[in-house]
Amino acid sequence: MPTSFTVVPVEGQEPQPSRPLEETSQQLAECSSGEPGDGIPKENSPFINSAEMDQGNSYEGKNMALFEEEMDSNPMVSSLLNKIANYTNLTQGVVEHEADEDSKRKEIKAPRMGTFIGVYLPCLQNILGVILFLRLTWIVGTSGVLESFIIVFMCCACTMLTAISMSAIATNGVVPVSFRYPLGVERLSLDPAEDKMEGSPRDLNRLSLVGGHPFLPLCRIPTTRWSFGVTWASHMPMNDLELTAGGSYYMISRSLGPEFGGAVGLCFYLGTTFAGAMYILGTIEILLTYISPNAAIFKAEDADGETEAMLNNMRVYGTCIIALMAIVVFVGVKYVNKLALVFLSCVILSIFAIYAGVIKTAFDPPDFPICLLGNRTLSRHNVDICAKSIEVNNETVTTKLWSLFCDSPSLNATCDEYFNLNNVTEIQGIPGIASGVLIDNLWSAYTDKGSIVEKKGQPSVTGTEETKVGGLPYVFTDIMTYFTMLVGIYFPSVTGIMAGSNRSGDLRDAQKSIPTGTILAISTTSFIYLSCIVLFGACIEGVILRDKFGEAVNGNLVIGTLAWPSPWVIVIGSFFSTCGAGLQSLTGAPRLLQAIARDGIIPFLQVFGHGKANGEPTWALLLTACICEIGILIASLDSVAPILSMFFLMCYMFVNLACAVQTLLCTPNWRPRFKYYHWALSFLGMSLCFALMFICSWYYALIAMLIAGCIYKYIEYRGAEKEWGDGIRGLSLNAARYALLRVEHGPPHTKNWRPQVLVLLNLDSEQVVKHPRLLSFTSQLKAGKGLTIVGSVLQGIYLDKYIEAQKAEENIKSLMGVEKTKGFCQIVVSPSFRDGMSHLIQSAGLGGMTHNTVLMAWPQSWKQTDNPFSWKNFVDTVRETTAAQQALLVAKNIDLFPTNQERFSEGNVDVWWIVHDGGMLMLLPFLLRQHKVWRKCKMRIFTVAQMDDNSIQMKKDLQIFLYHLRLNAEVEVVEMFENDISAFTYEKTLMMEQRSQMLKQMQLSKNEREREAQLIHDRNTASHSAAVVKCDTAAATPEKVQMTWTKEKFIAEKHKNRETNITGFKDIFNMKPNQSNVRRMHTAVKLNGVILNKSQHAQLVLLNMPGPPKNKKGDENYMEFLEVLTEGLNRVLLVRGGGREVITIYS
Repeated sequence: MPTSFTVVPVEGQEPQPSRPLEETSQQLAECSSGEPGDGIPKENSPFINSAEMDQGNSYEGKNMALFEEEMDSNPMVSSLLNKIANYTNLTQGVVEHEADEDSKRKEIKAPRMGTFIGVYLPCLQNILGVILFLRLTWIVGTSGVLESFIIVFMCCACTMLTAISMSAIATNGVVPVSFRYPLGVERLSLDPAEDKMEGSPRDLNRLSLVGGHPFLPLCRIPTTRWSFGVTWASHMPMNDLELTAGGSYYMISRSLGPEFGGAVGLCFYLGTTFAGAMYILGTIEILLTYISPNAAIFKAEDADGETEAMLNNMRVYGTCIIALMAIVVFVGVKYVNKLALVFLSCVILSIFAIYAGVIKTAFDPPDFPICLLGNRTLSRHNVDICAKSIEVNNETVTTKLWSLFCDSPSLNATCDEYFNLNNVTEIQGIPGIASGVLIDNLWSAYTDKGSIVEKKGQPSVTGTEETKVGGLPYVFTDIMTYFTMLVGIYFPSVTGIMAGSNRSGDLRDAQKSIPTGTILAISTTSFIYLSCIVLFGACIEGVILRDKFGEAVNGNLVIGTLAWPSPWVIVIGSFFSTCGAGLQSLTGAPRLLQAIARDGIIPFLQVFGHGKANGEPTWALLLTACICEIGILIASLDSVAPILSMFFLMCYMFVNLACAVQTLLCTPNWRPRFKYYHWALSFLGMSLCFALMFICSWYYALIAMLIAGCIYKYIEYRGAEKEWGDGIRGLSLNAARYALLRVEHGPPHTKNWRPQVLVLLNLDSEQVVKHPRLLSFTSQLKAGKGLTIVGSVLQGIYLDKYIEAQKAEENIKSLMGVEKTKGFCQIVVSPSFRDGMSHLIQSAGLGGMTHNTVLMAWPQSWKQTDNPFSWKNFVDTVRETTAAQQALLVAKNIDLFPTNQERFSEGNVDVWWIVHDGGMLMLLPFLLRQHKVWRKCKMRIFTVAQMDDNSIQMKKDLQIFLYHLRLNAEVEVVEMFENDISAFTYEKTLMMEQRSQMLKQMQLSKNEREREAQLIHDRNTASHSAAVVKCDTAAATPEKVQMTWTKEKFIAEKHKNRETNITGFKDIFNMKPNQSNVRRMHTAVKLNGVILNKSQHAQLVLLNMPGPPKNKKGDENYMEFLEVLTEGLNRVLLVRGGGREVITIYS
C-alpha cells in the first residue's frame, strides 16, 4: 500500500471535522476539531461566547484580555513553549489506548544515541572500507609515498571542508527527524480545499514522532493552517521501520532549491548505488583471489585470458550477490542494522592488526620472500623454488621455474634470452620499518598496461632481441597508471561523511553531535590513511606494493602480509566489511530515492515513492539493484571507483556552495550553532571538489555535470514548484536588487528599448478573464522577453474584496501559465474603477523595471446605454498614458486574434503609418514576426500622401528608411485627394451628435430624479428637527422652519424643468452638426475606405491611434470617430506612441 507524507501550509478558513471525534484525547480533539488556538484548553473569560464555555474551556486569567481576539490565530508564547518543551513521542492517552488493544506493545522510547555511537562510529564504518584493504598499498607503490600523501591529503581536505559546511547547514535549525509508521492507520488527511478532516481518533492517537521534536502541523501554527495527508498500511508493527529524512539531499535542496536539490540528490543516489557495486566487486575479489580461488567458474587456459576470466567471474558472482543482498534488504532492514556493529568490529580489528603488524616488523619482520629474475618480479603461483636449478644427490636438477622459461627440463635446453642473462634472486617482501626501504618508495613508478613489475636499483641485463613475455611467470600490471587516475580510484575511500546527518532523527542532540562526530571521524580516518601511507612505504618492498593482487607473495592480500597475528585477520575482516558496506548502500540508496520521489519535484519518479505495506521502498530497491547491476557488468573495481567519485564530488561541491551562498547572503534565518565556518572555507572546498572532478576524469566529470544539468532543467520545466526558502532564491533577490539599482539611473537607450507591457484585463463577476486572447497576443508580442505586468481592477473596499482579489490573482496566474505569458500579476481593489486603472498605470513595476507600454482591449459595449462610463474610463486611460509618456496599444476584436497554437501559413501584417509615433508601428510587426504564429506573414507599410506631396519620392525615401532600419517590408504610398464632404459623412456626424445630445438629456433626467428624492429627504429631515425643538422648548413659542424648497417652489421648478426637457428634445431634431466634427468624421470615413480597399483581408492591421480631444465634452464623439475608422476590419491594433524614439538606424 503506498505511503505518502506531505505537509503544506494553506491559507483559508479553519477546517471543520467531517464527523465527531469521540475517542480522541483532549489535546488532539481540540487540535483536529478546528478549535482555535494551539491545541491546549483556552482560559475562560466573559468575553468568550457561551458555546466555548459549554465545551469546558476555562479562562481564569484576565491579564491578556487585550489580545484575546487574536488567540484564534496567535497562541500564547507560554502555550507554544510548553508544547515544545514537554513534548513526548506519544500523545496523551496513547499508551493506555494501545495497552487496551495489545498488552504486548512496547512503549517507544525517545532516541538516546550520543555523538560516539550515533555519528562517530557510523562515519568511521562508512569511510574505512574496500579501498583501504584492496588498493591503498598499490596506490602507495605506484605513485610513491610523496604523491600518495598528496592524493590522500587533497581528498581528506576536501571532505573536511565539506564537513565544516555541512555542520553549519545541519545546525541551522532543527535537523529533519524520523517518522514511525503506526499500527492500524488506514488514511489520515486534512483537506484545506474541502475543509474537512478524515480519519478516526484512533488514527490520530497512533501518530508518533521520533527525534524529540514536536509535530507542530498536527495543531495550527499562528496565521497558518496546515494540511497533511498520510497513507499507511494496516496491521504494521510500530517499531518495524524508521525512515530518516536528512543527509545531503535535504541540506542541498532546502539550501539551494528544488532544482539543485533534485539534480544533486539524484547524483548522490547514483553515487551511493555505484558504491554498492564497488563494495560487491571488492567482496568478490577478496573471495576469488584470497579466500577461495578454486571457486572461480571461468578458468583461463593461458595467462592472457586470466583477466577476461576474472571479469566474467565478477559478473556472475556479482549478479548473484546483488540478488541475495536485495532479498535481505527486502525481507528486513532490521537485520542489516543489527549486523552493522559486527561489520564495524571487523573494520576496527583489521586496523589494529595493521598497526600491530607494523610494530612487529621493527624487531621481527614476517617471512615473505620474493623471487626476482634480474629486476623482474616473478609470480609464485606456479613456482615452488626460487632458483633455476638445485642440487639433488650431487646432481644438478632443473626446477619448475626452468621449465617455464625453457623448452625442456634438460640443462642444454633453449631458454628465454633474459632468463639466460640474469640470475634468480630472493629478497624479503616485508623488510621492516627499520630497513630504510622508505627511501626507495618515495618516488612514483607509473607504468603502461601489461608492463612487468620491476625492482628499482636491482641489476639486470637486457637481451639484444626483444622477446615475448606473454605466458611467462612475471607479475604484470593490469592497467595503465598515472596520477589523476589514482585520485579517482582513491577518492571513494573518504566518502561516507554523511552517515551521521542521515541518522539525525536518532540522536539525542543532533545539532551538537553531527559537527563533533563527523569532524572527529574525518580527523581519525585522515590520520589512519596518512599514517598508513608512510608505514606501508617504510615496511613493504616496492615491488610488493605495486603487486595489486599479491601474486609475488603466493596470492596473499598485500596488506595482509603486514598484519599481525595472521594475514587472515585482514582477509576475513575486509570480506565482512565490504559485505556490510554493500548492504548499507543497498539499504540507504532506495530510501534516498524514495525521499526525492515523495518530495514531488521530479514527476516521473513518483512511482518510486511507494513501497510495501510497511513503507519499504520496494520499487526504489528494484531500480537500485538494476543500476547496481550496471556497475557489476563493468566488473572492474578500478573502473567503477571514478564513476562514483564524480557523483560524490558533485554532491560535496554543492554542499559547500550552499553554505557559501547562505553565508554571503546574510539571510536573517542563517544562524548556525556551529560557529567555526567561513564562506572562504566553503568556497575553497567547492573549488577543490570541482578541481578533483576534472583531475579524476575530465570526461566522467562532463558526463556527470551533463546528467545533473539535464535533471535541473527537467525539474525547472516540468517539476513541481516548491518554496523552501532556498539560497538561490535569496541570491536571485540580491541580483534583482542590484540590477534594479543599476537601471534606476535613467531611461534605456533607444537600442535597448523594448516594450515593457502593462496588460489591463477585465474580469467578470466570477473573477474570470473576459478576453484571454489578450494574454495570447502579449506572449506573441513579447516572445518571453522583457517585462510583462498583467493587471486588473476590482471595484470595492479591500477588506471586503480581498478574497475575490486572491481568487482573481489565481485565475490570472493560471491563465498566464496556460498562455505561457511570463510576467507578474497585480490586482488593485479600488472604490472607483477609474481610480484603480490610474493607480496601475502610475505605480505598476519597481524602480527601473516599470512598464512603458499599456495594452488593453477595445470596449465593445461602449455604445450600450446601461454602461455609460466604459467609454469615459477608456478615454481617461488614453489621456493618462499620454501624460505618463507611455505607449498605448488597443486591440480591437481581440477575441478574433489567434491563439499561441495557431499558425498563419500566409497573409500580411499591414502597417498604416499616418503620423510619426517614434517608430512603434515599425517595431511591433518585427517583434510579432519573431513568434511562430506570425512568422510566415509578410509585412506591408502604407503611408498617406496629400495633394502637395510627391508620392514617388515618398516611396523611395520610405524604402531607404526601412533599409537602414534592417526591416524587410513592402512599401506603398496611398494618395488621398481632397473632395467635397459627402452626404453620408454629414449624416453620420449628425447622428453622432444627436445621440450624444440625447445621452446628455437622459443624464439630466436622471439627475432630476435624484434631485426629487433629495427634496423629499430634506422635507422629512426638517419636520423631524421641528418636532425635537418643540419638545425641548415647552415655554418657548415654536418657530416655523423655513425650508429651502417650499411646496410652491418645488412644483414651479418641476414644471420648469419638464418644459426645459421637452424643449431640449425638440432641439435635438432641429440641430445642425458641428463643422469640426464633420471634418473629423470625413477623415475617418475616407481613411476607413482606403484601409478597407487595401487591407480588408490582412491578418492584422496596425494604424496610428488619434489622440482624444482636449475638450472633454467631445469624448463620446472621439469613440465614434475610432469606431468609424476601424469599421469592417477583423483584427486591428491601434497604436499610440509614448513620445520617444523606440527604433534607430544606428548601430
